[in-house]
Amino acid sequence: MTKELKLMRNIGISAHIDSGKTTLSERILFYCNRIHSIHEVHGKDGVGATMDSMELERERGITIESAATSVEWKNYEINVIDTPGHVDFTIEVERSLRVLDGAILVLCSVGGVQSQSITVDRQMNRYKVPRIAFINKCDRVGANPYRVVNQLREKLFLNPVMMEIPIGLEDKLEGVVDLMKMKAIYFDGDSGEILREEEIPASLVAEAQAKREELLDKASAFDDDLMEMLLEGEEVSNEILEKAIRKGTLSLQLCPVFMGSAHKNKGIQPLLDGVLKYLPDPTEVTNRALDLDNNEKEVILPSDPEAPTVALAFKLEDGQYGQLTYIRVYQGHLRKGDELVNTRTKRKFKIGRLVKMHASTMEDISEAGCGDIAALFGIDCASGDTFCANGLNYTMSSMFVPTPVISLAIIPKDKKSADNMAKALNRFTKEDPTFQTYVDPESNQTIIKGMGELHLDVYVQRMIREYKADVEVGRPEVAYREAITKRADFNYTHKKQTGGSGQFARVAGYIEPFVPTDDDMDKEYQFVNEVKGGAIPSEYIPSCDKGFRAAMKKGPQLNFPIVGVRCVVNDGGWHPVDSSDMAFQTAALAAFREAFLQAAPLILEPIMKVEVEGPSEFQGAIFGSINQRRGIIVSSTEDHNTSTIDAEVPLAEMFGYSTVLRSLSQGQAEFTMELDHYAKTPVSVSDELRKAYNEKKKGK
Repeated sequence: MTKELKLMRNIGISAHIDSGKTTLSERILFYCNRIHSIHEVHGKDGVGATMDSMELERERGITIESAATSVEWKNYEINVIDTPGHVDFTIEVERSLRVLDGAILVLCSVGGVQSQSITVDRQMNRYKVPRIAFINKCDRVGANPYRVVNQLREKLFLNPVMMEIPIGLEDKLEGVVDLMKMKAIYFDGDSGEILREEEIPASLVAEAQAKREELLDKASAFDDDLMEMLLEGEEVSNEILEKAIRKGTLSLQLCPVFMGSAHKNKGIQPLLDGVLKYLPDPTEVTNRALDLDNNEKEVILPSDPEAPTVALAFKLEDGQYGQLTYIRVYQGHLRKGDELVNTRTKRKFKIGRLVKMHASTMEDISEAGCGDIAALFGIDCASGDTFCANGLNYTMSSMFVPTPVISLAIIPKDKKSADNMAKALNRFTKEDPTFQTYVDPESNQTIIKGMGELHLDVYVQRMIREYKADVEVGRPEVAYREAITKRADFNYTHKKQTGGSGQFARVAGYIEPFVPTDDDMDKEYQFVNEVKGGAIPSEYIPSCDKGFRAAMKKGPQLNFPIVGVRCVVNDGGWHPVDSSDMAFQTAALAAFREAFLQAAPLILEPIMKVEVEGPSEFQGAIFGSINQRRGIIVSSTEDHNTSTIDAEVPLAEMFGYSTVLRSLSQGQAEFTMELDHYAKTPVSVSDELRKAYNEKKKGK
């Protein structure tokens, strides 16, 4: 069974939007005989790419949900997940990378390392996923793979090593030179399925030898035998070289780079060989779980098919047959009829139907082994739950979930639409942790929150199409924050007498701005206990903390969450009969609100990192459109008549920008954005927000 695990790869395909991930996936399926004809993302045959199975995906030519499939290449089983490139669907990339052992980072040979490439690379580093790079679109005008290799080094701080060099570029792309075999490879046949090896063209021999020297030099850092052979001038066998490159790749210190053109069917088979040679099998990855019965002690999960089962649910989908739960088996194996325990809910369940996914189609299987990615039907669970065999109480760390930055009000037009909308929201929030919904207690409207305009627009469209919910959309709202700029003291006494025992608590101290260190960047609040001599009994100290935390949820200025506050309690008073947990919580909450208004409060707004890409002739107009939106241009680069502009723009100013950008660039420019940081709003904007908030309150 271990030998079988050696013949398995779990990989993801990740990249910036429009780098050709889905086109690459389609070619992989074709060469591995999973499909018998190639369909294009924007194909004229009306079929669309296999991995883009949703109607909206085919219409827009983008990937919205990650799709899983499994292929066979040279007796190896490869589980492939094609992930979206758009930053709005970043959770799909997060959850895929969480369960994958390796990844292909796809880059466009013209665009190079773009904003989402940087985000994807950061996600790979978070989950310690080894990667190989594929520089795609070498047939495009302006293709320059050498520049992209430099960007991998300078922008992503990777250690790229070229495994191939192209034979010709742009419309003259003929094939690649394999620097391991030192042979030229051409891709013949209607779909590039026939590989022809020839001698390297004379014009490329010198460059190929120089690049092979570079490859040997970089690989020698990971193998002493190889280093010794090079120093003594001995001939190096490909076996030793492959071993060294594999070692460097698995330790995340080397990134093999392949190149070609998925659209023109060139360079895919050597990339598949690279997946087998340089990306890890399940036994080479260290997977950890926490033992809930042993103070959350960390345990290493061996890739042992005979050990008790541990699996992670990483994605949920509501299909026509009920809830489909995608799982990755880390230890042990699953069979139909097996009983497992969901360690979060402590509920037992039996495995009924077990399937292997191929995009939107599925095949029934009787068992899933260690390292497999499969799916279960009819299990009541949440994304990120751990399933264990009886007797084990482990939990695996869940995936990182970014905070939503934009919200919309949605209003159903009638009772039937309201019911359908509720069903849709229930499903979407379960499937996508970055999509949240709640009912605003003041306006009684249903609010949806997400990662960007496109993210919410896709869900509204799905509500209308898949659930026949006729809904209207209100104006988008920005997730503002409130903060303080100076220290303010408080000394608040809470007294209430209502016959019998009353309530009494006095809380004194101060609040001040708090800037988290790099170690605890996610903490927006700090509580410090400096009470001496039992002025507040120790059992009531946590109550003060609870009261402050409750006050942080809604600021007194605009009802937005408060961030960046340190609360220090240094004195107080209590009563042996009337003091209680509730009394101290109430006193702390009131003390905080009182002090907050004395601490020079301000409003913070989300600032987005925006990258606009378009023809250079429109650069001036794009600059103007960013400046009008209170944007700051950080940098701008030009390359072959294409301008890339990086800017920081407040989210509040970015609504409807896609329409503006399209009209000023004749539909040729596009942009991506993601949250960068929070910053102080200008006084005029703060005043307007306060005015609108007060009017809304009066209107109630």
